[in-house]
Amino acid sequence: MAGTGLEGARERRVRTGGVELCVAELGDPGRPTVVLVHGYPDSKEVWSEVAPRLAERFHVVAYDVRGHGRSTAPRPLRGGFTLEKLTDDFLAVADTISPDRPVHLVGHDWGSVQAWEFVTVRRTEGRIASFTSMSGPSLDHFGHWIDRRLKRPTPRRVGQLLGQGAKSWYVYALHTPVLPELLWRGPLGKRWPRILERVEKVPGGGYPTSSLPSDAAHGAWLYRDNVRARLRRPRPDAYAHAPVQLITPLDDAFLSERLYDELELWAPQLTRRTLPAKHWVPRSRPDQLAAWIGEFVTSVEGGRTQVAAAGRHADRFGGQLVLVTGAGSGIGRATALAFAEAGARVVAVDRDPASASRTAEDARRAGAPAAWAEPADVSDEQAMEKLAERVTTEYGVVDVLVNNAGIGLGGSFFETTPEDWKRVLDVNLWGVIHGCRLFGRRMAERGQGGHIVNVASAAAFQPSRALPAYSTSKAAVLMLSECLRAELAGQGIGVTAVCPGFVNTAITSTARFAGVDAEEERRLQKRAARLYGLRNYPPEKVAAAILRAVVRNEAVVPVTPEARVAHALSRWMPGALRRIARVKPPV
Repeated sequence: MAGTGLEGARERRVRTGGVELCVAELGDPGRPTVVLVHGYPDSKEVWSEVAPRLAERFHVVAYDVRGHGRSTAPRPLRGGFTLEKLTDDFLAVADTISPDRPVHLVGHDWGSVQAWEFVTVRRTEGRIASFTSMSGPSLDHFGHWIDRRLKRPTPRRVGQLLGQGAKSWYVYALHTPVLPELLWRGPLGKRWPRILERVEKVPGGGYPTSSLPSDAAHGAWLYRDNVRARLRRPRPDAYAHAPVQLITPLDDAFLSERLYDELELWAPQLTRRTLPAKHWVPRSRPDQLAAWIGEFVTSVEGGRTQVAAAGRHADRFGGQLVLVTGAGSGIGRATALAFAEAGARVVAVDRDPASASRTAEDARRAGAPAAWAEPADVSDEQAMEKLAERVTTEYGVVDVLVNNAGIGLGGSFFETTPEDWKRVLDVNLWGVIHGCRLFGRRMAERGQGGHIVNVASAAAFQPSRALPAYSTSKAAVLMLSECLRAELAGQGIGVTAVCPGFVNTAITSTARFAGVDAEEERRLQKRAARLYGLRNYPPEKVAAAILRAVVRNEAVVPVTPEARVAHALSRWMPGALRRIARVKPPV
């Protein structure tokens, strides 16, 4: 069999409706079959990063849609790309590669548009076990979505129509006679891969340059043969007859996420996922797609039609790998459990092995599909290097890193010894630096985005005569976070500094106080613990703020009312904070 751009794939030809389709297969044919359908102006090569990952667990099939890649085009082109004929093609492929078992369908862009047709027509019932849709709505559902907003307009609905109308500019252009073909066979076809590299951050675009101009020219008929006809007369019975997983890139330049607001009406067995990514997610986020598709296919094969995680933000973090330092207690523990409830896989890191193990065990109970305990001292560079290597080798590249581990230190500047400074900076600052450097570098090298959360403190922007070392360490964490955010923005990696105020955690009972004897230190620890207990702001609220900050990609997040007030004063009335800092704390 001839080779393809999908490395190691077996190729065959399937004849149907006057065309010959090029079909590539990977993996064991005895396993469940996953069929990948590409969009416009792609070929099956757009799946070259996703398919091998799925082939480790499934029989994976990708085919060039008629008129694209190495499949032949219908003659004449007009009328040759209707959804009915595309359905014939899908059934011919499915009957050839999996005649006795239903297949799991995955579609992107126009591959998803046509796959919605496959999963909602009577003649495919029993042939599709599940459907994963990304960046491509059903034209029938889209038509009803438009009708509801035209018949019962409100300012919000009109805004949604106008917003999607602006995003759909290319649809109008593709209905123009002759011009799209001339552009694709001319300058646009030559520049398209570079445009994707620059705008979508997709390396190489995934397109064989030799076939792109003709693929794109042929594919214009996908729009001309289907869009206007279906939007004018959408089918009233376009209900999905298989479980559906919807993956929505939140930064899609072509499709509004509001298009899917009423999707439960048409897909009663629906699982939603969201992804901070642009349109071409098969190229930009193959690891996440493969994980979510694999989880969904496995759940359906096991007789379940919903992903187990049902907590808040499960659509965003389900299946992702999250590492939290200082996870044995306080904010770290609460954050690990919050990510677990959202369906993330959790690595709980703490210098106390027993505490890390308890958090990992509770994370599994809270809903994490997997959770592991990893003992490590974040201030130890060699220990952190070993941790990063072990985590990457055994669990994968971290999607979300939470640098939370920290210690407290009180006392005046002149009573704070060099040893005190070293201790607090080693944990509070160098621990964050080690985490960002070791895990953040792997995120960047993977090239599929991610997020780093550095837990600083309101002390980062609120000077205090009683906390010079602690405040300095947290201010450094805040500035480090701002610098990293600027550096990593172009790689799709968000960085957030979370700045809590007075939170009821164990840091008060373990904080050190410079310049006092052991008895006085114990008294000050008890006093601090009592004051924080009276304030009684729970770490679970900080954890909720951390998850929300990652979802929104926020830069600086002051948590607790006093932290928000101090942050506002630091920006607008810094002199007031300086005067407050001069006040001697009560003994």
